[in-house]
Amino acid sequence: MALTESVPAAAPPAHQGILRRQSLRESAARTYARSLPIVPVRARGLTIEGADGRRYLDCLSGAGTLALGHNHPVVLEAIRAVLDSGAPLHILDLATPVKDAFTTELFATLPRELAEKGRIQFCGPAGTDAVEAAFTLVRTATGREGLMAFSGAYHGMTAQALAASGGAQHTSVARLPYPYDYRCPFGTGGERGAELAARWTQSLLDDHKSGVPGPAGMILEPVQGEGGVIPAPDSWLRRMRELTAARRIPLIVDEVQTGVGRTGTFWAIEHSGIVPDVLVLSKAIGGSLPLAVIVYREELDGWQPGAHAGTFRGNQLAMAAGRATLAYVRENGLDRRAGELGARMLARLTSLAGAHDCIGDVRGRGLMLGVEIVDRDADADAHGARPADPRLAAAVQHACLDRGLIVELGGRHSAVVRLLPPLTITDEQADAILDRLADAITAAVRIIPGPTGSSPTTMRGISP
Repeated sequence: MALTESVPAAAPPAHQGILRRQSLRESAARTYARSLPIVPVRARGLTIEGADGRRYLDCLSGAGTLALGHNHPVVLEAIRAVLDSGAPLHILDLATPVKDAFTTELFATLPRELAEKGRIQFCGPAGTDAVEAAFTLVRTATGREGLMAFSGAYHGMTAQALAASGGAQHTSVARLPYPYDYRCPFGTGGERGAELAARWTQSLLDDHKSGVPGPAGMILEPVQGEGGVIPAPDSWLRRMRELTAARRIPLIVDEVQTGVGRTGTFWAIEHSGIVPDVLVLSKAIGGSLPLAVIVYREELDGWQPGAHAGTFRGNQLAMAAGRATLAYVRENGLDRRAGELGARMLARLTSLAGAHDCIGDVRGRGLMLGVEIVDRDADADAHGARPADPRLAAAVQHACLDRGLIVELGGRHSAVVRLLPPLTITDEQADAILDRLADAITAAVRIIPGPTGSSPTTMRGISP
């Protein structure tokens, strides 16, 4: 070839074209695609393979949906069995053997008091629709309108679910303090902080001049996920149950993300022993496919036919995959395994925090873990908390991706690195996750300026 002959530019890899077309065609509301610029083409268990040939350890797990990881054999077998049987895939709310098997398995996992005298409502495919159903249910049952929810909450993206979430701007939902040890709203933390939060709630309920009329219900998460992986103290949950029961206020517990073994018990309410009036379920109960239900005490079942409906409330494939997932977790004790492995991972994260002053707090329950990234250069408040550092947290997330680890960010300022691995991970895989995270934190600290005031270099997706 002559030296003057032009050489055609190499075509960009196919996955780059896919990413480019996504950015051009999809809405500005897309989220995960912005911080995780990969194109998954194959997945199994903890591992995702991208179109570029790289492999990643997935600690996002469909935002907690994949209790058994990607494409678990029992899930695939259950889906194939329905497809091969010729069963209808769309049946609205009609009864089918698949639906009956799912309901039977689900009720076998529930607290006895709820299973024996409970009713189930199949909702639209997303957890937010189940939250809406719960609100409609308690308003119908009580004849009241108002709701009580907690700071930092996340219950979905529909109007009423957003109104009960932490980011609401205009709402009639009464907002209550949620115990947050590291950033305690009362500046105390610990049991004292939780007790003050409970006393504040009781005061609002009992003070006729509080401006909060008797609510139709109270909704809470036993562990706030999007709020920053904040486990509620068991004593505080029991207190909320006592307060609501004594005042005949239905208690709604949102276990969309905490359910199916995630926190070390099959349902997170089992840690405290409370039994709510309404349990909101989605994500993992569908075995990776869209499914959402509420289970509630039968005395609340006062609504009229069609009071809450949805075209896609009869997803047969999701029910089959969900039954297989529920049974596998129950029969193999994966909830207990999550508790044991999660405790070991939390202990190692605590050690990691001792080596990095950018880690303000580590917390979690079972395999629902969070690492709060803080400003190393800022002064701590009287309780020892420093301001969140979302820029450094984003750098940690990108450094994780560079090392083949997918993590999510959450919390008040998107500064909490969240770990939601499948319940099926091995000890070796857990070590690999933590090794990569530790290396990513070290790398991110070098890039983002800290107490030394050093100038940063550019990292993919992080501007200096």
